[in-house]
Order: sequence, then structure tokens, then C-alpha cells
Amino acid sequence: MKLLGLFRHAKSDWHDARARDFDRPLNERGTKGAAVMGRHILEHGVPWQRALASPAVRSAQTIELAEAATGMTMPIEWDRRIYLASSATLADVLRDQPDRYDRLIMVGHNPGLEDLIFDLVPEDGSSPLREMVEVKFPTATFAVLELDIDSWADLHDGCARLVHLMRPRDLDPDLGPQLIED
Repeated sequence: MKLLGLFRHAKSDWHDARARDFDRPLNERGTKGAAVMGRHILEHGVPWQRALASPAVRSAQTIELAEAATGMTMPIEWDRRIYLASSATLADVLRDQPDRYDRLIMVGHNPGLEDLIFDLVPEDGSSPLREMVEVKFPTATFAVLELDIDSWADLHDGCARLVHLMRPRDLDPDLGPQLIED
């Protein structure tokens, strides 16, 4: 069995229209959300062996702030294929991983991460948390999948159970959707 953590980058800033998408930093809410979720990931108790991460600025800042909030560090493999990747590309990145790693965490973007959950977790009722992902997989959300495989190369559709899902707003209501007031 393999364990896969999926961590969507925290909320980014859209205010600088000149900035390339790749270079967008986190906004204030994203900065707070990354730290809150970093503490949650640590408290969740899985000793992650390696992070696979998009090198986009918002992903790198999410990792940096999560690590700073917890004092934890782990080896990170920056993989440009993860940046705005499809589910199929993310699955290929995972299939390329050495089998000495049983617990990997991937930090990236939507819709790829969300679609990866839909591909790996069957829609058969075995993972009730899947329905929450169908509603939305917001920024800074953290999910854990148990994969019924012995080798990353054997990753295939339907091989996983979604066993944990935490959104920033579940830990701090101020990190939830911002409502527009009249």
C-alpha cells in the first residue's frame, strides 16, 4: 500500500494583471491558510517522506509557509510537469517515483489535483469524502489517499480510497469563502 497526500496551493493574488500566472504570489488569506494547513498536516501525523511540487511561486510559498509554521522540512522535488497539469500528467509523475517512498505528498493546482482524486477514487460509496471534493476542492485543501498498490508504476484508475480531507475553512472560518456584502 502507498499513501498519497494532495495539497492544493493556498489562495493567490490576482491584483497584478501584468504578472505571469506562474509568478503569482499568495495573498494575505493564502499566507494565513498555508500556515494553518501546514500545522494540520503535521498534526495529522503521517511522516511524509518526500514532496513533489509545482515550481510556481504560489506553490513554493505555500510549502515555505507550511514548513515555517511547523518547523518541519522534507525533501522536495520541484517538477515543472505538475504546474497546471492534467490528472493524466500528475499520474505519470507519480508512476515515475521510486518505490522506496511509500508516503508522498504532492503540492499543485486545480483542476488537476481534483481530477486526480476523481480518477483514483471510485464512485462506489467506499469513500464518502469524495462527495465533498465533487462540491469543491478549494485552495489550501489537503487530502490523503490510500492506494492499493505496491509500486508507483502500478498506479491506475480506481485504486484509491480517500481517507482524509481538510479545508482551511474547517480549521478557521475566516479562511472560508469571502461573501460580498451589499
